[in-house]
Amino acid sequence: QVQLVESGGGLVQPGGSLRLSCAASGTIFSINAMGWYRQAPGKQRELVATITSGGSTNYADSVPGRFTISRDNTKNTVYLQMNSLKPEDTAVYYCNAEIVPRSSSWYRPITYWGQGTQVTVSS
Repeated sequence: QVQLVESGGGLVQPGGSLRLSCAASGTIFSINAMGWYRQAPGKQRELVATITSGGSTNYADSVPGRFTISRDNTKNTVYLQMNSLKPEDTAVYYCNAEIVPRSSSWYRPITYWGQGTQVTVSS
């Protein structure tokens, strides 16, 4: 069983910073990519940032220069450093990972989602 557990959300003032963490656990053969998505009330879930096993990154147009995604392969953990936060960044942030479990038939990757962590940016 593979699980993703997020942490680090909270309430911050505009211009403040938060660092989100997501740790993958379970019987994992490989992790192809990990990333972060967010969903605000009344909106669809959207991409924030992703990072591949090789270190390639992809960011939403609204976050470059403010958010930085990174990884620690020894801990199967991905981080999202969020600086200069804006009220429009308020959302539930979900960790996402494409993982090949050791039990996977034909080494097929499976998409996993964390439970989400609330980020609120307000004065």
